[in-house]
Amino acid sequence: MEINTTTTATADVATRWLYACAADPEASVPAGELLEEVRAELRGNVPGDQAPLDDLLRRAADWASAQRVRFRELGDRTPDDESRRVLVRRAALGCAPLALASGAWLQWLSAPGNAEDDLVLRVLALYASDVGVGHPGASRGDAYLDLLRRLRLSENAVPLARLAGDPRIADGAFTLPSLLLVMSRRPDDFRGELLGADLCLRTVGLPPPLALVERALPVGADWPVLDPSAARRPEDPPPAEACRAVVADLVAREGRAAEAAVLLGLSWTLAALREHTDALHAELTAAADPAYDMAELMRLRAREGAVYHHEFELEGRSLAAWLTDARTDPSGLLAALARSRLVKPGRSAASALVRGLVGERGPMFRVFSPDDLTVIRRWIDSLPAVSPEAGPPKAADGGAPARAPGAAVARALRAGPWSEGRAPADLREAYHLLMVRTDTPALRSWCLEYVHGWLARSRYGMDGGAMPLPASWGSAGLRPWLQTQHDRHGAEFERNAEVPLPSREDVIDDTVQTAPLTLIDGSWLQGFTDHELASSDIGHALFQTYWDELGNGLAKLNHPLIYRAVLKEMEIDLPPTASPEFARWPGFRDESFELPVYWLCVGRFPRTFLPEVLGLNLAMELSGVGGTYRRARLALKRYGFNTRFVDIHNTIDNVATGHSAWAADAVDILLAGLPEAPGPGSRAETWERVRTGYRSLNPPSGLGARRAARRATRRGRIAPLFPFAGRR
Repeated sequence: MEINTTTTATADVATRWLYACAADPEASVPAGELLEEVRAELRGNVPGDQAPLDDLLRRAADWASAQRVRFRELGDRTPDDESRRVLVRRAALGCAPLALASGAWLQWLSAPGNAEDDLVLRVLALYASDVGVGHPGASRGDAYLDLLRRLRLSENAVPLARLAGDPRIADGAFTLPSLLLVMSRRPDDFRGELLGADLCLRTVGLPPPLALVERALPVGADWPVLDPSAARRPEDPPPAEACRAVVADLVAREGRAAEAAVLLGLSWTLAALREHTDALHAELTAAADPAYDMAELMRLRAREGAVYHHEFELEGRSLAAWLTDARTDPSGLLAALARSRLVKPGRSAASALVRGLVGERGPMFRVFSPDDLTVIRRWIDSLPAVSPEAGPPKAADGGAPARAPGAAVARALRAGPWSEGRAPADLREAYHLLMVRTDTPALRSWCLEYVHGWLARSRYGMDGGAMPLPASWGSAGLRPWLQTQHDRHGAEFERNAEVPLPSREDVIDDTVQTAPLTLIDGSWLQGFTDHELASSDIGHALFQTYWDELGNGLAKLNHPLIYRAVLKEMEIDLPPTASPEFARWPGFRDESFELPVYWLCVGRFPRTFLPEVLGLNLAMELSGVGGTYRRARLALKRYGFNTRFVDIHNTIDNVATGHSAWAADAVDILLAGLPEAPGPGSRAETWERVRTGYRSLNPPSGLGARRAARRATRRGRIAPLFPFAGRR
């Protein structure tokens, strides 16, 4: 058979690079040219005459059903177990870039500035189901990782960015997920397209090539979890139905522009799925011939192999020369090997290529993996007993690919932003700019400086003053310490029982000045909505905390909305949190934005400041439990205001099964996995960072602390933004 590997060898790899870049939880995707290139990529693969939404959804469902039959039939036609095993493994790898990232395109659609929006809360509910909220390793992507592990294909699957370097996966498998991940980092620009794509993927359900895998492993994977159209709980609506309702409400709210964006995202996704599925089917059909697998193996190994074997000749040419040719066309090498003394056609057990050469005393020991040797044996056993007399067959000329998907998007991303932007002029402007997920280089730099300054201020005199966290972390973890702190809060509440409550005016003033903070509840954890972090051992509890703060997808439980209701009882009607008018509202004092801006900044860097965020989270969740919230309840109740906001926090933040307990556990998980030896990254060094984060909720405000903050920032540029008033 003629082996066509030309296209595979020369295809554009831009989508692999995009996939790896956009998988970074701290990825920054610029505006400008890149946005236009993404839209051009979407439009370039979509027919000009857009069908109505319901017609597109019917087409998607019908196509997926037909394709599942097609792949099952392919498996049924495969004559032997080893060939079916090859097809199952190739199908699983071919679907991996999309399936491992299942739902990730929704990861940034919630933001501090839209946390009160019912539409956003419903999207967040869809996403929370995808990541298995509240449980580590329970996302749809994790279920796919389990499948790959069962098939022994997971060595490049964690972290997600590593998958882009797996040579066993065709470039085309990255086209759809890489663009979805890029768009997910610009949620305000591509909301309609992302929801259209999500609706398409949930309508299609389990990727059709996996029907072949499911037939082979009916009980070897959690198939309902792998299927994005399947609800995770019996009481939940089908995800496609829930997404369809969100899309309908978005179109009703925003009109034709939103509808066009949804249709574009859906049409492009369906077209990309079709293109990839057809390519994968062709690959699997070819792979049924052992020569295809052997040709792929030779092509993948040719580059390093060509460095050696200059002395070994095969039909008058050095093996190094044959291998050089094999980088683009391995068919000649395969034909020469089949005719050589290294191979006994039809008898792999007697062939030197898989016996002495690769034995422990052979010159090619450990050059080939066990799976590689299986490919070689299968190819040898498939060869006819009599070697062909004809010369080496030529590879079919596939030509260059008609287009290089994602190439223009990758060039735009490499080129960077069209503008550096400008840094915020003051804290109020910073607060407004940080209401969305996206940034500019100037804003990103400003955020990093602000955090470094705030943390330097928090470290100042840390061991000399009152510091609840112990000087070192013990192997027993933080749960005993947590209980002690809770007892202390309760005792303080009892001691203060006779202290007069604040006046009505003071209660209202405190409620108002805390609004910039409370209306972005959970924003220090916004980075943990990232797909990989949201279901990780440490991050799953942080995502669930964020999910709780926003009301678990329900407006009636949404903390910012509950807080606004209290403000309205006080006859305070604030502008929308994301609006410029909110940040400039004259009733706020400037210092009321200090801590909120820190939350908004540090929440953007969940990896860079992981220990500090964990410490801050522990301080925040523990701060009111057992004491402050109870006293606040008394004050609110005295003046006739609703107490639900403090009541709900005093329960969900509890130290046994609530946010405080989860916060302590997250710290313990991080510290338990670190070495005792001194130095960067050690347990002691990381614990100091956790302690700094804990203190950062209420850092010192004296002259020494101000100087420490200035020294920590470049040229003290942002130091004037710190009034350094203590938190009330």
